Amino acid sequence: MASNKAYFGLDWIISLILAIIPFTNIILGIITRAMRGNIVGLILNIILCPIFYIIDLVTIIVNKDLTVLA
Repeated sequence: MASNKAYFGLDWIISLILAIIPFTNIILGIITRAMRGNIVGLILNIILCPIFYIIDLVTIIVNKDLTVLA
């Protein structure tokens, strides 16, 4: 799996569509942070779900990848 793509190495447009859906964004953000080994980002994503929903959506649009605590 490519770590330079947002969700599981999927194309940018597919990751963007998945990021727009709130529940999918939160679950995939948690799984992606766990796969990348970022425990702090994982815990914060679980606790601060609504904030990470917005952060993940913006970073996927701008950087085409999860970059904040990922």
